[in-house]
Amino acid sequence: MKRERISFAGHDGAELAARLDRPAGPVRGAALMAHCFTCTKDIAAARRIAARLTAHGMAVLRFDFTGLGHSQGEFANTDFSSNVGDLRAAAAWMAQNGLAPQLLIGHSLGGAAAVAAAPDIKGLRALVTIGAPADPEHVLKNFGASLADIEAQGAARVSLGGREFEIRRGFVEDVRAASLESALRRLKAALLVLHAPRDEIVGIDNAQALFVAARHPKSFVTLDDADHLISRKADADYTADVIMAWASRYLALKAEPAPEGAPEGVVRVSEADPKGFRQDIMVGGDHFLSADEPESVGGTNAGPSPYQLLSAALGACTTMTLRLYARHKKLPLERVRCDVTHNKRHADEGEGAENGEGGGGGEKVDVFERVIHVEGDLDEGTRKRLVEIADRCPVHRSLHRRATIRTRLE
Repeated sequence: MKRERISFAGHDGAELAARLDRPAGPVRGAALMAHCFTCTKDIAAARRIAARLTAHGMAVLRFDFTGLGHSQGEFANTDFSSNVGDLRAAAAWMAQNGLAPQLLIGHSLGGAAAVAAAPDIKGLRALVTIGAPADPEHVLKNFGASLADIEAQGAARVSLGGREFEIRRGFVEDVRAASLESALRRLKAALLVLHAPRDEIVGIDNAQALFVAARHPKSFVTLDDADHLISRKADADYTADVIMAWASRYLALKAEPAPEGAPEGVVRVSEADPKGFRQDIMVGGDHFLSADEPESVGGTNAGPSPYQLLSAALGACTTMTLRLYARHKKLPLERVRCDVTHNKRHADEGEGAENGEGGGGGEKVDVFERVIHVEGDLDEGTRKRLVEIADRCPVHRSLHRRATIRTRLE
């Protein structure tokens, strides 16, 4: 992932601070994120979700609303409408720089602002809300007894998330006047509502109201026991993975061209977390996998291990080869399955020693045990022939003979 610091003019001309996260490879699509009320672009959930999206080839822009984080302007002079204006300005900057957002993600009040802004963002294909209120006025519940002071005195200091902010009467009046119903009726993008049933800040009934008011296509996915801020890494990773799995149906993601001499394209592997072992794997720009190690060796078991992936390649190639052979010979092969296990053994324990291979001296070699299951009206001779054909699968041959690996540091 490549991270760039940028800035652009917000709704009133104030410079807004932003981060543009780019994928390691070609950009397949772009997303815009709106953070929660009084949060910043650098809140843990936003950082983690953006990182997961870049692993899928997405460029992600996240920015601080006016008067928050590193952005200019006075927060006291902002309101819900100004947040919507900032979002439109962010989308316009992206479009001007060749990254028109197809995906818009809004968290909490940022989710409500995303709903309001979405109908006016040209080319938007998918909208995601996370713990968003169905009515922006919902945020006033966070002001407690200070709400009366704001209305009576015109402004008051309000403690939000351990920090104090000046909230003015104009903000209160603006959120009370705001409505998402019209925006939801005009929305042309697909909608995904993500919400945790135990959210104590914005109740789950808000998710229901958003979902019912929106037109199809729309989806709802529960975030189970996640908190409102999606503060746990596992919840943020899950949220991002759900977003991409859902959005890929609606986004027009660019295909990654295969480099010369590599007809199947690039398999790109990048660290998901430098502190662990989880890896994000992009296969040819079309498929996304994860690799990890078991918890017993310090991993999080979020995906198969490298040797399990290698075993999967052998098993898949075996069954494909047998199916091709059966089709060519018109064999009554109804179904084929292949179980593969991997281990390391001393050379004198395996077939290699019997064939004079393995180097001797107790050297350990890799042993892949392959058990093939076939179904169909097949005679014994045909079954034995299928075992011979299995040994001809390309991955089997690659593993059985020497391969050349060329490595260079970019």
